[in-house]
Amino acid sequence: MANLTTKLIIATALFATAGCAKKRPAVLPPAPVDTTAGGLDQNGGGQTGGDVGGAVVPGSNADFTRSVSSNTINFGLDQIDVDATARAILDSQAAWLARYPNVRITIEGHCDERGTREYNLALGDRRANAAKNYLAARGVSPDRMSTISYGSERPVAVGSDEGSWAQNRRAVTIVLS
Repeated sequence: MANLTTKLIIATALFATAGCAKKRPAVLPPAPVDTTAGGLDQNGGGQTGGDVGGAVVPGSNADFTRSVSSNTINFGLDQIDVDATARAILDSQAAWLARYPNVRITIEGHCDERGTREYNLALGDRRANAAKNYLAARGVSPDRMSTISYGSERPVAVGSDEGSWAQNRRAVTIVLS
């Protein structure tokens, strides 16, 4: 009888706490600022993206994307390792950042659609920090770098195949104006 009473109490407690659980609303991070369209800057009324009158402004995001081998590095499935290809890309980014010591960057971490939202956000964060740590080891001050994880919320390739997934497993370096 005591065993049945204990089981009923436990079942009631589990049932009561399950009803109290709230599902978190899907809150997405803010959209990235469009720095390539030549729109107006909110702060100074000038051009954003570094394209003024058809000329690329040194130290701008447009100059960065033009000067480095790529602003994106890719990762393997469930990986945060910076491979040889990614190291070459990050080395070119570090060299550019050394020329412009006052420029700040954000490194975005991304994942493919597989995995839970929480897992992908954590993996995206680890990927962004892997790129940040590599750049810091190459002499870029960590104070100039911030990271953000978008998980699988902002795919660059839409599709549920290995080719699309491989493109979405990435870290992207964005120059802040």
